[in-house]
Amino acid sequence: MPTTLLAFNPARAPGPLAARAADIAPAIASRAIEANRLRRMPDANLEAMRAAGLTRILQPKRCGGLELSLHEHLDAVAAIAEGCGSTGWCLGVYHAHAWLMGLFGQQAQDDVYAAKPETLLGAVLVPKGETERASGGWTLRGTWGFCSGVHHADWAILGAMASNPTTGTAESALMLVPRADFQIKEDWVVTGLSGTGSNSVVVSGSFVPDHRVIWMSEAGEGRAPGAGLHASALYRAAMVPALALFISSPAIGMARHALKAFIERLPGRVVAYTFGEKQRDMAITHIQLAQAATKIDTAHAMLHAMIDEMEHSAAAGAQMPMVRRAKARMDCAQAVRLCLEAVETLHYASGGSALSETNAIQLAARDIRAANMHGVLHLETTQEMYGRALLGLPPSSPVI
Repeated sequence: MPTTLLAFNPARAPGPLAARAADIAPAIASRAIEANRLRRMPDANLEAMRAAGLTRILQPKRCGGLELSLHEHLDAVAAIAEGCGSTGWCLGVYHAHAWLMGLFGQQAQDDVYAAKPETLLGAVLVPKGETERASGGWTLRGTWGFCSGVHHADWAILGAMASNPTTGTAESALMLVPRADFQIKEDWVVTGLSGTGSNSVVVSGSFVPDHRVIWMSEAGEGRAPGAGLHASALYRAAMVPALALFISSPAIGMARHALKAFIERLPGRVVAYTFGEKQRDMAITHIQLAQAATKIDTAHAMLHAMIDEMEHSAAAGAQMPMVRRAKARMDCAQAVRLCLEAVETLHYASGGSALSETNAIQLAARDIRAANMHGVLHLETTQEMYGRALLGLPPSSPVI
């Protein structure tokens, strides 16, 4: 079933990079089992995405990237995730980290991209690191879990608490560390998104110069040092909604993959313990398919609508109000939950054969459940956050 049957909007047809992603998705799909076995993305998947230009979609133009729209990001990542959920997830976070690099100052961007424009970055933004002030910078140490795609990363952006010299208060900072300064701890042994290689990274004492540090308070308010370096308004988009979007986009492709696999296995399939009823002819099957497809379609439309608002605010040079940022984060969580509900409907309707480790619907179900477990995408938490914002109450989370 062609993807264009889902959420087709002639006013916003997929761009050329999304089309390239769709072209290589079958080859990516052929390595989905290998990704799970390796517990990281196969090298061939990265090579194919690089050759298609997909890893540079949100990389700044001044750093050798394409600096395209968040809409292009969404559709390209969804297309790759339709082939392999783990690979789509990695592409989404590589886009996130390239976008974050657009917020760093010029010297930091040149450190990362000048010699190697195809550089990829890993990141863990939670401030888990310990810092000490040193001459001209910071000494950083600590362990950060869940660093997706780290095996192919030349740099890492790591969160830490430090004393902001401008405000004199302890704040969350993002610190840029080269590959030589961190070790990968092979501890990613999981049952969903297994091929993302989301291992822990360990830093034993890296010197991070001041120009490789940005403060979350400044970035969240559009005052990051790199925001004014680019012609595009892309890097002035609201930070938390953008970060939530980057990890929501793969869910669309995961759910589409399950829907396609469900339809493909229907012809000739007889429902067990019936008088030979064919599942394809049963009314309940038609209802389940319609429900699942509509939920995926709705999720896709929600994310595109959110992008429209983000890009409108960024182009106008305005910060999204808190209530709208809270809604944006909740919309991402709601979209990912809708995709989960769609896949669960299809998985439960697929019978015992869908428990096979190599079954495409089972793979999608495992990956989409894992995506829903990400802290930023926990639906009930984001619903409470948005409800409080609607009532004008103090926020229940600093991540808005």
